[in-house]
Amino acid sequence: MSQDPSHGPATVRKLTARRRREIVAVLLFGGGPIFESSIPLSVFGVDRQDAGVPRYRLLVCAGEEGPLRTTGGLELTAPHGLDAIARAGTVVVPAWRSITQPPPAAALEALRRAHQEGARVMGLCTGAFVLAAAGLLDGRPATTHWMYAPTLAKRYPAVHVDPRELFVDDGDILTSAGTAAGIDLCLHVVRSDHGAEAAGALARRLVVPPRRGNAADVGQLHRLDRSLPEEIGTDPLAEVVAWALEHLHEQFDVEALAARAYMSRRTFDRRFRALTGSAPLQWLITQRVLQAQRLLETSEYSVDEVAARCGFRSPVALRGHFRRQLGASPATYRAAYRARRPSSAEGTGPPRGAEATGAPRPPHGGGEARAEQRAEVRAEARGELREEGGWPGGDGTAPALASGLDLVTAAAGDAGGRQAAAYAARVPGQRGRAVP
Repeated sequence: MSQDPSHGPATVRKLTARRRREIVAVLLFGGGPIFESSIPLSVFGVDRQDAGVPRYRLLVCAGEEGPLRTTGGLELTAPHGLDAIARAGTVVVPAWRSITQPPPAAALEALRRAHQEGARVMGLCTGAFVLAAAGLLDGRPATTHWMYAPTLAKRYPAVHVDPRELFVDDGDILTSAGTAAGIDLCLHVVRSDHGAEAAGALARRLVVPPRRGNAADVGQLHRLDRSLPEEIGTDPLAEVVAWALEHLHEQFDVEALAARAYMSRRTFDRRFRALTGSAPLQWLITQRVLQAQRLLETSEYSVDEVAARCGFRSPVALRGHFRRQLGASPATYRAAYRARRPSSAEGTGPPRGAEATGAPRPPHGGGEARAEQRAEVRAEARGELREEGGWPGGDGTAPALASGLDLVTAAAGDAGGRQAAAYAARVPGQRGRAVP
């Protein structure tokens, strides 16, 4: 745990006398999803002292006038209001009903006051939007559900958004990705408060892993997504984006996209970033890596063939970007993915070179993974696995990463892709992909 030079060490205020560290307030709103809302209630609200889990005192607070209707038409009545937050040492916002709606002003003020008085504030999934609206994420690293990360980055450009993380602990402000990642963050909090043994005991009770690893682990395969904000469909750039997605197998660069949009490169970069929250170069690299994922999962192409079919100028470029964004080499990813396929599906894959039809593939790739690792060692020894100018089309320019705006932001991009732990070491607190 060191510091991220983009914003320096997080300032953790001393808890005021009226607040108690063991008191956890969970802030609920109408229209919120029931699953995310129930996570902190289960982790912090159930007495499991018989299993060796220290007890927290839970306060369930309504963030607005009730009753609060949640998914499935259920109505909840919270026993406390916003005033109860004043006693809590930890405040959790498990979800927010809509990323397009502003949260209630009174709730935002209560969160600001809690933070000023030294409380730890957590946002699970879309709860990060509430923290951002309160100004608590400005200049800080944060994560949220991958589908909403571009919107969070676009709406709150001062936030350093990294959708690849399961959770981000920045000292007194913590955020998690979607759904089950909220459990990961809550377990991390228990671990931070009471140690690994207590967190392990709680994980056993919840029947979940005590700590999930990074993308190189067989049990945890991270995925990227080609989603963009919904409003792009009405923008003139939508046609250019659609063309790029259909021609990823070709070698073209951002200059070519700008030309198709009849714009200068500078204007195109500005318009694309304003629309999507991501620099066009980094978005293009991400889409090529995503396409490589699909081919590794669903075809028998070699890594070299995959690189060519995804528009990378060389297999070395694919390996560098793939490892940087997913924490594993292409061959290791393929072997891990196929090891998880149902054994009954063995022998159902297409012949080499055939495209996937959706049928699972037989476990495969151990030998290729070892050969790939040897190739990478040789490549690094020759100095070929450098930044590769970052770019997929051979123009030799490095990615222009801008903190807080890219889908994979500067803080994540400059990790170099060698080890997730090397990236995590730069950040105050802990990242969800950090290797224990």
